[in-house]
Amino acid sequence: MSPIKGMDVSHYQGDIDFNKAKADGIEFAMIRAGYGWKDWENQTDRQYYSNMSKAKRAGVARGAYLYSYALTPEDAKLEADFFLHLIGGYHLEYPVAYDVEDASQANLGKERLTEIADTFLTRVQNAGYYVCLYTNLDWITYRYDMNKLKKFDVWYAQYNDRPTYNGQFGMWQHTSKGKVNGVSGNVDLDWSYVDYPSVMKRVGLNGFPKNCGA
Repeated sequence: MSPIKGMDVSHYQGDIDFNKAKADGIEFAMIRAGYGWKDWENQTDRQYYSNMSKAKRAGVARGAYLYSYALTPEDAKLEADFFLHLIGGYHLEYPVAYDVEDASQANLGKERLTEIADTFLTRVQNAGYYVCLYTNLDWITYRYDMNKLKKFDVWYAQYNDRPTYNGQFGMWQHTSKGKVNGVSGNVDLDWSYVDYPSVMKRVGLNGFPKNCGA
């Protein structure tokens, strides 16, 4: 299949016109649901519910992600519970992702970071979701034990003409300076190499019933 064009968005992009984005070739959006876990009300992304609603009305397929501040596996469990609260009730055609890249986490060590990612992703996966780990070349090479995380899909970030990571990944975030009609300023752009909507609907993940006609 040909790569599918998408973008990932949060409140930093402001009020998005998803109809214009769709007309400009955007087929899917990875939408930030929130960040951390300590204050559910105030750590929900300010544009999350609006972005979810507007994307659906425009016919833009949706995935979601949580930005992590977890420093321990117990923190990761709490983040997973927050994320499940936010994504519950939606039918999401694209993966739900864990974004672990904060400076506060950079020196936790490979074993701890791997355990954090595994804890979150397993907990969300067990709730019936197709999960993936958002990461970049540095983190996937030096900060994770990917032998323990290879059971999960990867949303890979590298701002380059082509990815240099030799492992498998389903989506590639290839720039943070994309331009899309309907979005003010720069926006992250992504390519998807998997027909995720068919997977979700065939297997029955991300809120979809099994074999629902994809």
